[in-house]
Amino acid sequence: MARPRAATYDDQREQILAAAAQLFASRGYTASTMNEVAAACGVSKATLYHYVRDKHDLLAQITRGHVARLAALVDAVAAQQLAPEPHLRELIRRFMQVYAHAQHEHRVLTEDVKFLAPDDRAAVLAAQRRVVVAYADAVAALRPELRPARMHKPLAMLLFGMINWTFTWLRAGGALSPAALGSVVADLFLHGLPAVALPASAGAAVPPR
Repeated sequence: MARPRAATYDDQREQILAAAAQLFASRGYTASTMNEVAAACGVSKATLYHYVRDKHDLLAQITRGHVARLAALVDAVAAQQLAPEPHLRELIRRFMQVYAHAQHEHRVLTEDVKFLAPDDRAAVLAAQRRVVVAYADAVAALRPELRPARMHKPLAMLLFGMINWTFTWLRAGGALSPAALGSVVADLFLHGLPAVALPASAGAAVPPR
């Protein structure tokens, strides 16, 4: 009979995944060892293997968990049944919030998915495609005439290009918060540069030219 899991199992697992994601993001997945992962997580190596089979399984859990959260956001926004423009704005806002608190997981997803086993990589890529389709459909809802020419998909990818790499330069506690940046991205994408307003939080940090 299998030993029942402790009540703290899920919390401990999430802490391990978060610490491992930070290590992979800073040191690199291939360069990181399981000894280093255990040290980063503050657990013994034996305890670490209670939660993951090996380093490949650890990477799979990090990436699959991250894309699952993004897919869940897509579903949550869809359930609100918003008009097309508020719907796309809400998608952008929520994704920026997630990225602000999952910078390490997002770096691992964007840089290390190629190291996943084929089945895990296929599952992660399928979830990513689902998210992209949701954004493309949101763009098409605003501009339905773009769908026959399939322009809604390239536009969705351009939008992802605006937000997916913010973790490389946006600093926590900086003048521009993720929420403020989400509004900037939405305004820029939907209405162009003239529509972008200076966020109140950034006003004091922008020097005159």
